[in-house]
Amino acid sequence: QVQLVESGGGLVQAGGSLRLSCAASGVTFSRYDLGWFRQAPGKEREFVAFINWSGHITYYADSVKGRFTASRDDSRNTVYLEMNSLKVGDTAVYYCAAARRKLAGGNYYKATDYEYWGQGTQVTVSS
Repeated sequence: QVQLVESGGGLVQAGGSLRLSCAASGVTFSRYDLGWFRQAPGKEREFVAFINWSGHITYYADSVKGRFTASRDDSRNTVYLEMNSLKVGDTAVYYCAAARRKLAGGNYYKATDYEYWGQGTQVTVSS
């Protein structure tokens, strides 16, 4: 059974940093493309970041580009999201997701193309 478990969320002041982790089990991790999404209260889930199976291709939402960095460690079956210069608008529940199909060609931002999801971790940025 595939499981994704996020951790690392919390409360941080604007301008601060957090690193989210997502540990996977039940999958051959290195074969999966991975995404990070977030959902703020009253808003739809939105794409944040993508890293492909090899780790060589990453994409980011415009709102986080230059501040967030996705990386992966296949030896630990873990994907990371380094978040710097956090803003109040980054407050949301953050989810990691895994896709067996290769999404780098264009569908990496579509939540519906990911097969497995974590339970989410809350990130709250205070002013």
